[in-house]
Amino acid sequence: MSGEALSSSNGAPLREQFGDEEEELVMLYGAGSGWVEARTHCDHLTSLSSSSSHLSHIPTPDTHCFRCEHPAENWLCLFCKEVLCSRFVNKHMLEHYQSTGHCLALSYSDLSVWCFMCDAYLVAQVIEQLRLVYETAYILKFGEAPPVRSMTCMQLEENQAGTSS
Repeated sequence: MSGEALSSSNGAPLREQFGDEEEELVMLYGAGSGWVEARTHCDHLTSLSSSSSHLSHIPTPDTHCFRCEHPAENWLCLFCKEVLCSRFVNKHMLEHYQSTGHCLALSYSDLSVWCFMCDAYLVAQVIEQLRLVYETAYILKFGEAPPVRSMTCMQLEENQAGTSS
């Protein structure tokens, strides 16, 4: 990110969309409000460890932020497994992404996966590289396996996402 203009998920640089004064607010609160359509593909998934066991051993969802010890609204970095608080607490996960480039994180609040580079949520239940970490986090959070989704349902989601991308 050194020196390059930040951009939102629509590809336009934030400075063009919002101006210099609002760029910091956009980074803090996101590029817009309203409906966010989760993606079923992300080019940054190839950066994750290819070891299938890497994401099967993760800290528990009740883990506090490694930096400020905040107990809630924490995210798991899918690259290094650090647990850090959200942009709505002390922004430690956002700062971690900005300093390391680790762009994929799982929210322990709702088990969603966010890609900072794509500025988008990812459908972890459908994306093969994310399914294991999603299922592991679900079991740790709820004490049972997630509901099984039919292949037909997953294929419909993938087809819908493919036509909207």
